[in-house]
Amino acid sequence: MAEVIDHYNGIVEPGWEALRYAMIETQLRKRGIHDHRVLNAMSSIPRHEFVPAQVRFRAYDDNPLPIELAQTISQPYIVGFMTELLQVDSVHRVLEVGTGSGYQTAILATLAREVFTVDVHALLVDTARSRLAALGFTNIRFDARDGHLGWPEFAPFDRIMVTAGPAFIPPVLIDQLGEAGRMVIPVGALGENQVLKLVVKHDSTRIEVSDSVPVRFVPLLNGPKEVT
Repeated sequence: MAEVIDHYNGIVEPGWEALRYAMIETQLRKRGIHDHRVLNAMSSIPRHEFVPAQVRFRAYDDNPLPIELAQTISQPYIVGFMTELLQVDSVHRVLEVGTGSGYQTAILATLAREVFTVDVHALLVDTARSRLAALGFTNIRFDARDGHLGWPEFAPFDRIMVTAGPAFIPPVLIDQLGEAGRMVIPVGALGENQVLKLVVKHDSTRIEVSDSVPVRFVPLLNGPKEVT
């Protein structure tokens, strides 16, 4: 494995680009993720910058990883699968419910015109804001708020990505989805089987909901919550 020297910390780290390339080829492309815009976005984002130092060497592993406040960064394949299913275009305004580490936020912001991301944990929002600003992103708005309620001040949205599991699809999120909009959301209470659902809003009277694949996400909490 290629290695690079982290001169600041005086340690040897893996060759991140090689690991990222292997992730794209073996975890995404070989499993059916073929949208070139999604693959290019995930190729350009340094996933290792979004995980805690103690698990950084596992950043490109084929599984989710723990982050602060008992939350997780999703498995790379799930990130790619959900993003491809959402069909984000460069003109879209996207609401992300569940900022977490900011990794999915970065993928969406690479693909969309503007991203609005919310999380109940103010610490995660602040950390992601700083991290993404350092990476040069300027098309993201952040807020600490209850994701069940979306972000009505900026609705409607062309796309909504939910990265935590509510017991049911919040009706408010459907209301905030624009016509011809799409929402990808894991649904299922904590301890129950969760299913990734695709919501397509053809117009105000025609809403199509279909099941995709079984998933496991942290629950979508009420909030916002401050660290004490």
